[in-house]
Amino acid sequence: MNGILLLNKPKKMTSHDCVNQVRKIFHTKKVGHLGTLDPNVTGVLPLCINDATKIIQFLDKSNKEYIAEVTIGYSTTSEDSSGEIVEKNDDLKSISREQLLDVLNSFLGKQIQIPPMISSVKVNGKKLYEYARQNIEVERPKRTIEVYDIELLSQEDNFTGKEVSFNVRIHCSKGTYIRTLAVDIGKKLGYPSHMSDLIRIKSGNFHLNQCYSFDEIKSGNYELISIYDALKSYHMVEVDDILRKKITHGQKLTYEIKQFTTIVFCDIFKQVLAVYERDAKDPHMIRPVRVLIGE
Repeated sequence: MNGILLLNKPKKMTSHDCVNQVRKIFHTKKVGHLGTLDPNVTGVLPLCINDATKIIQFLDKSNKEYIAEVTIGYSTTSEDSSGEIVEKNDDLKSISREQLLDVLNSFLGKQIQIPPMISSVKVNGKKLYEYARQNIEVERPKRTIEVYDIELLSQEDNFTGKEVSFNVRIHCSKGTYIRTLAVDIGKKLGYPSHMSDLIRIKSGNFHLNQCYSFDEIKSGNYELISIYDALKSYHMVEVDDILRKKITHGQKLTYEIKQFTTIVFCDIFKQVLAVYERDAKDPHMIRPVRVLIGE
């Protein structure tokens, strides 16, 4: 059994917990996930099973889409609701819808983001949350992320109260920390803030409405996405038996690439044979990045 299982990840489970659960259900060790979700985050968690683990690198570059709840009024050590309160401000003035929209729109485009201390980003071979547990502050690596779209979902004209919460939909690049974005939104409004809830509704071409719960999976009420269908966003080429032999032996090929850099080769039965990319040394040649079917 090979393919991608789309899990609607529940709360209070790490992404690795989900992998272990699926390993037990499918009786296989070959399971990997795309894009880590924190324990308190729910939503789309694609899980690659058996041969599908070979294509993780081609799916894990995808953009993501979230619905986040941002709470203005206090900030936390983790930048989400699981952390301890760092700063609190009970003197909140009314925030108008227009003011909030202006702040949200200012985050559109490319920007530099510093990941939170409580995260799995590695510094000198050690994860940041491991430093945080020891109360060691280290310099965190800056990264370039991009917000393609941000939409205010809450309908209020004015946001008032000791604590203000609102929902936003965010379409962003891989590696964007929504927790950090929530904190930065608060800073631009002039208040401490944190991310109080998060749902991933899309990962690449995988949508939340395609996902299954653990109960559905355990009862057999699910369908796997084939390796072929998972890679359809790439340029697909169907090959004959002669070219198939060269591809499955991992040979370089002469091939003119103009509008794309990655090619997926498959046979007439829609079985993916290999993924090729342009050869950096010779633009007229392509080389195998991953051979899935060997002779």
